[in-house]
Amino acid sequence: MGTERKRKISLFDVMDDPSAAAKNTKISGLADGGINSLINKWNGKPYSQRYYDILEKRRTLPVWLQKEEFLKTLNSNQTLILVGETGSGKTTQIPQFVIDAVDAETSDKRRKWLVGCTQPRRVAAMSVSRRVAEEMDVTIGEEVGYSIRFEDCSSPRTVLKYLTDGMLLREAMADPLLERYKVIILDEAHERTLATDVLFGLLKEVLKNRPDLKLVVMSATLEAEKFQDYFSGAPLMKVPGRLHPVEIFYTQEPERDYLEAAIRTVVQIHMCEPPGDILVFLTGEEEIEDACRKINKEVGNLGDQVGPIKVVPLYSTLPPAMQQKIFDPAPEPVTEGGPPGRKIVVSTNIAETSLTIDGIVYVIDPGFAKQKVYNPRIRVESLLVSPISKASAHQRSGRAGNLTKTGEIMSEFPLDPQMAKMLIVSPEFNCSNEILSVSAMLSGPPFTFIFLFLLPLVSIRVRLSSAVTSVGSAYPWLGGVLIPNCFIRPREAQKAADEAKARFGHIDGDHLTLLNVYHAFKQHNEDPNWCYENFINNRAMKSADNVRQQLVRIMSRFNLKMCSTDFNSRDYYINIRKAMLAGYFMQVAHLERTGHYLTVKDNQVVHLHPSNCLDHKPEWVIYNEYVLTSRNFIRTVTDIRGEWLVDVASHYYDLSNFPNCEAKRVIEKLYKKREREKEESKKNRK
Repeated sequence: MGTERKRKISLFDVMDDPSAAAKNTKISGLADGGINSLINKWNGKPYSQRYYDILEKRRTLPVWLQKEEFLKTLNSNQTLILVGETGSGKTTQIPQFVIDAVDAETSDKRRKWLVGCTQPRRVAAMSVSRRVAEEMDVTIGEEVGYSIRFEDCSSPRTVLKYLTDGMLLREAMADPLLERYKVIILDEAHERTLATDVLFGLLKEVLKNRPDLKLVVMSATLEAEKFQDYFSGAPLMKVPGRLHPVEIFYTQEPERDYLEAAIRTVVQIHMCEPPGDILVFLTGEEEIEDACRKINKEVGNLGDQVGPIKVVPLYSTLPPAMQQKIFDPAPEPVTEGGPPGRKIVVSTNIAETSLTIDGIVYVIDPGFAKQKVYNPRIRVESLLVSPISKASAHQRSGRAGNLTKTGEIMSEFPLDPQMAKMLIVSPEFNCSNEILSVSAMLSGPPFTFIFLFLLPLVSIRVRLSSAVTSVGSAYPWLGGVLIPNCFIRPREAQKAADEAKARFGHIDGDHLTLLNVYHAFKQHNEDPNWCYENFINNRAMKSADNVRQQLVRIMSRFNLKMCSTDFNSRDYYINIRKAMLAGYFMQVAHLERTGHYLTVKDNQVVHLHPSNCLDHKPEWVIYNEYVLTSRNFIRTVTDIRGEWLVDVASHYYDLSNFPNCEAKRVIEKLYKKREREKEESKKNRK
């Protein structure tokens, strides 16, 4: 009896012994969510009053009520699947539960351990980490940090790091067993991004080699049982989401113009419905900015009969400071006792997950989003406006009714039969780069890797013996891709923005125009003020510079020769255009006698996008993007010479399998000309 060992108490355990609980409370200072210590254990500073105010709100979240059940289940299992509906608090609270538990059971108080929580989007990783840092009363970048591409906001003191799934995958490449991490949380697993799907496979193997590592898979809705089966029957825990009911209204028929219908619905809600902020889902930047302008105009025309509004756009290319405005409060009434103000957030699908915007009561969902789709016929990836999946529709409905009021969602599509046809999930493996990414990471072809679900890889028709070469894994075609979205064109200063862009214009096309911008950016020492004055996106330019440095490192790693033409040489821009063609030889269009362009080999009628910098119509152009709208446009184009096609990509421009078109006849003449030149050269040598 006297030799009986006392088991170590862990916060993963449910504690019924009051003395044990009290002892553990002293260790953590946050056990059971209490306020038993005036000193923050993470930074040694006294708690602020705001910490206590936020803590009271945290205690009302559905996930808080299941804290003990969660810790007990995780303590007895290496993997846990948690399904929590939108608004349950899983993204912000579960990681905090975990770090408290790990800290309480770890003897090393220097805290050399780390808990990671992945997010599918950069905006979510940044905003959620800031929110959690605020809840923990610590400084962002210290005890709580985030990591996205080209930006690591963390320190040696960091114990909780939010990061994109792609960044964790990159860490796994350098550290296959992820030795730094004690617990990894995969959030928004239902999103089915490439990186998340690959992480499932990698982590399943890591868990076998690291019994001390724990994994929490968090999904909002749908198919959680498949996650459970994949991880050998891991326990499934469900957390309710909405604190208040959500009433969903469907249209009788699909709207012909969903944008105008959404704007009309916003105005009607503001005029007739009780107070509460509005969230509108649209597909892209241009559409969102157009909607914001029209909403402001329509409501402005109503005068004093309605309250003031604050219309806030949200999309990925918006600067971080502008993105944070979605958390600002609604405006106050113009006069005391007057109609209340209302905040209207117009967002892409980045507001679907992780971001819970306080005050949202009304959600307007047209049911569309832009998706990256690879078209094998024209060999181009395009962003297409497509119907959203059932999972996305469910997520959007959960954006309302999270606080103190019943929420309402207006869906601009009928309940039947369209909802029944919606896809459950839409994995990113439909894209060419994603398949090559997987091939490059794995020792064998993609088919040898056991993915989470049965993916439609067979339809890709890649031979089982196929593999990516060492040079291929460097993605050489990316060398020609500068950031095309570096120009800012505000509606209130469109003429000035166009004039600024024209100053950088190059007669031979858009790629060289972008190069001129990059040179000027470097010559002005990457000055943000210079960017502002010239309507240049400073963040995009920094990203372009980071990509360039990354490509240089990749080329050095693969021992690829780097050579440059002197800037003052007359061949400087010619060689760059040839290099561009070497990467984009499959994305060439020819000007026909009819005056329109035809894509080579595919014979697709296309038009130069109005945003191009060319002042003429070249006979041959390469293009970066194929934009599918009411008319087919090619965007980011550069003038090339026909004879370069024969020199740079003769293997592709084999006339034996060329469709009959004007371009074929021109190339035939170029080949004949090249043969004559060879014959003359032979005669001269004799």
